[in-house]
Amino acid sequence: VWPQAVGQVQELAALCHRCRVPMVPFGTGTGLEGGVNAVQGGVCFDLSRMDAITELSLEDFSVTVEPGVTRKALNKHLRGTGLWFPVGTVGIRGAMGLGLA
Repeated sequence: VWPQAVGQVQELAALCHRCRVPMVPFGTGTGLEGGVNAVQGGVCFDLSRMDAITELSLEDFSVTVEPGVTRKALNKHLRGTGLWFPVGTVGIRGAMGLGLA
């Protein structure tokens, strides 16, 4: 499924919970690791269409993004601010998962 808003994710998650169906979330990426492979069944929540950058604070160097935001899109948004999100050992998806981005 391709939800486009938080409310849709909530409704789908509630439905999966009621029906005891596993959920496999996916933000962006290559899928090389098989992370969205529901080997025991389930529903993949492809969150790549949730790609809004909702808040930017230049004062504390923080940004709030939806799970489908790519590093390239974030850096385009940051252009002209003097900030950027470099490629690192964690990457944007990992950083978001850790609450670092």
